[in-house]
Order: sequence, then C-alpha cells, then structure tokens
Amino acid sequence: MTTPAARHLLHLCAALALVSGVASAQQPRAQPSAASVRPQSVTLSQSAGRSGEQRPSPLALDDLIQTALARNPRLGRASFAIDAARGRYTQAGLYPNPVFAFAADELGDRTGPSGILSPQLSQEIVRGGKLKLSQAVAAREVDQASLTLMAERYALVGTVRASFYEVLALQQRAAILNDLVKLADQAVDLGRKSFEAKQVARLDLVQLEVEAERFRADAESVERELPAAFRRLSAAAGDPRLPSSSVVGALDAALPEYDLEQTKESVLAFHPEVRAAKVGIERTQAALRRAQAEPIPNVTVSSGYTRQSQNRSNDWAVGVSVPLPVWNRNQGNVRAAQAEVGAAVLDVARVENDLTDRLAVAFRTYTAAKQRAGRYKSAILPRAEETYDLSVKAFKGGQFEYLRVLQAQRAVAEARLEYNRALGEGWRAAGEISGFLLEEVWPVAPATTVPLPNIPPTPTPPPMTGLTPKAPVPPPPARKP
Repeated sequence: MTTPAARHLLHLCAALALVSGVASAQQPRAQPSAASVRPQSVTLSQSAGRSGEQRPSPLALDDLIQTALARNPRLGRASFAIDAARGRYTQAGLYPNPVFAFAADELGDRTGPSGILSPQLSQEIVRGGKLKLSQAVAAREVDQASLTLMAERYALVGTVRASFYEVLALQQRAAILNDLVKLADQAVDLGRKSFEAKQVARLDLVQLEVEAERFRADAESVERELPAAFRRLSAAAGDPRLPSSSVVGALDAALPEYDLEQTKESVLAFHPEVRAAKVGIERTQAALRRAQAEPIPNVTVSSGYTRQSQNRSNDWAVGVSVPLPVWNRNQGNVRAAQAEVGAAVLDVARVENDLTDRLAVAFRTYTAAKQRAGRYKSAILPRAEETYDLSVKAFKGGQFEYLRVLQAQRAVAEARLEYNRALGEGWRAAGEISGFLLEEVWPVAPATTVPLPNIPPTPTPPPMTGLTPKAPVPPPPARKP
C-alpha cells in the first residue's frame, strides 16, 4: 500500500510540473526604454493551408490604418459627397440662360409666300441677390460634407485601433491557454499513470482532469472568437477578404492617460460632428434669407424682330415682364425655413448629447479596465505569487499540501488571464477615445512596457526514496481538574 507521503508527493510533483510550465511560458520581457518599445507578436492560430503555402506576414496597427484610409468605402463615399456638394455650389451661382424663340406665320400667303417671320430673344434678370444667397446655402453644405469626411475618418481610425487590440488580446489569451492546456494534459498523464500504479486516489485524478478540461474549453472558446474578431478588423480596414494573419503590438504597454472632463470639453469644442451641426445652423439661416428673398420678382427683358413679306416691312419689338407677388409671397417656404433654423439649433444639443453618451460609454470601459489592470499588476498578481511561494516552502518543509500548491498555480494562471482581459478592454476603449479626440499620432505619450511580475522558479522536489511522513504534533496534555 502506498504511504500517504508518497501519494502527496506524486500529486505535488504533477502540480509543480504544471506551475513550472506556466512560469516558463510566461517569462516577462526585459524592460525597454521609453524611446524604443519593441512590440510583441503572438501567432494567430490558423488551419493548415496547402503544402508549401507561405503564411501571411504579421500586421501592424499603422499598416492597417493606412489600408483603411486608402480602401474603406466609408471615406470614398464621404469624398464623393463633397464633390456633389461642390457641384451644387457651382450650379447655385449660375445665371439663367437666355431664351431664343422663333415663329413663322401666314406661310404660303398669296401676297407674300414667306409669311411673317419673328425671331425673339429674352433674358431673365435675377434680383434680390438670390444667386449669392443660394450659393451661401450650398457653401455651408460643402463645409458640412467636409466635416462629415473628417468625422468618418477619425471614427474609422478609432474602430481600427479598437479592433486591432481586440485581436491582439485574443491572440495572447489563446497562447496562454494553449500552453496551460499542454501542461495540464501532462499533469493528467502523470496522474493517470500514478492512479494505474495505485499510488493516488481516483478523486485526485479527477481534479486534474477537470482543470485540464476547463482550460481546454476556454482555449477552444477563444479560438472560435479569433476568426470573427479578425474579420471585424479586416472589414474596418476596408478589405473583408484580407488573409487571416497575426497582428503585432505591445498590449502590456502603458495605457494612455485620459481625463473624462477634459476629454469631454475637447470633444464638444472640436469634434467635426459638433462643428457640422453648428454649420447646419448657418446653412438654415442662409436658406431662410434665400426664402425671404424669393418674393422679390425677377425681371424678364426681351427683344424681337419681325419680317412681314406681304408688305415687305421690318419691325422691331422690345418687352419687359415682371411677376406680381400678390397671392404667392413664398410664405409657406419662409415658415418652413424658420422651423428648420430652430431644429438646427436643437440639433447641436442633440449631437453634443450623443457624443457625450458615446464618450461616457468608452470611458466607463476604459477607466474600469485601467483600474482593474493596475490592481492585478500591483496587488493580485504579487499576492497570488506570494501564495504560490508559501505553498512551495510548505512543500519543502515536508507538509505535502499539494492541493494548496495546485490552487496557488490556478490563481496565478487565472490572474494572468484576467490581467490580459483587462488590458485588452482598456486598449479597445482607449482606441475609441482616440477617435473622439482626433488623435493622429497615438498613443500620444511614448509607450512604456509594463512587464508582468515574475513568477519564482519552481523548486526541485526532494527524491521520494526514504521519505517518511512527518510525525504529527502530539496534542497538549489534558489539564487536571
């Protein structure tokens, strides 16, 4: 029969092997300087391709942004909208064309077969500055279209950044979980051999199998999330057929610093959606002035020549026509334009409220994830490692608390996974905020890599030969009455 000491030691060896693998798989990188942070790359899991097929090269954030700016149809559509607005501006300032008319009467008459020939030319003269007012309306539409393009551009850049860090976080999470699955499988194999040798109990083997299956389920879940996340990134980049590849970036770099109130004031002052809404007030005011000028009648002048073949006479005619604004003074359009001015004023408030709401949602995720990542780095991970270290010391002291070591290993692994999740959420939200702030160069401050706290090396377990269980401490003697 296997001694309790031998059974404890076998399980502890399996747990320590698992912890040792996690420690080797998660060794932190050296601290780089702030001027040169080298991004880390994690390979994206892909299905095997054809024999000899080369895998696509990893994608960087700047490359994806440039691709999006060149290919995404959202920007092309906004650019065509600017061209259309410029065309309307040009058309609004064009003067009416002259009108040429020709009439031939009494053709074939006995006294004059040529009849009466009457060519006539007329021209409408626009009064009240209507052309300039129409161009003023169209000019504001050009400004609005230009601001819409700017808003689309930075919204697209923010989307690409957020999608990029979503893929990067999933890649690193998949790598961590895949390593944990391999190490957990090794621990299960060792536990199964020990069970077959009747050195451990069935309960101990089941615990190892449950841990391995849990890690495998998490890894498979992440593997299924990756293709959809990459397709979202490729769609934002404007190329939905972009071959699946890995992305390179520094997820563990220091997150940008944002203040909610300062960011909100900056967004409400400079964001192109707010500026476009304010230009909309100017456009509706110009449209109101144009509607008020409409009752001013245009004058049509005309001149004509008449050739009468019967009496061989040449006659000239000059005419002027003016519409009288008696019943139709454009009252309805003036009233509609006044209402549109009021709606445009309220639209500014609507856009500000909408931007504030979207910014607050991004900030809620950003601040929560940033605080959570900082707490994991400064408190949870160090304490999890301290628990691990104390468990190892207890093992070296002969206490054989293998379950505590296994729990400590699981706590360290889960803390690393949650730290990865918090960093991913923080960077995605920061990418969205950068779009609100119209940040061309991002992050603004040089990124500083924050390495994960180091896991202490796994001690070498003592040999099993000659080990005897530690004698229990005798209870204190009973007190005499």
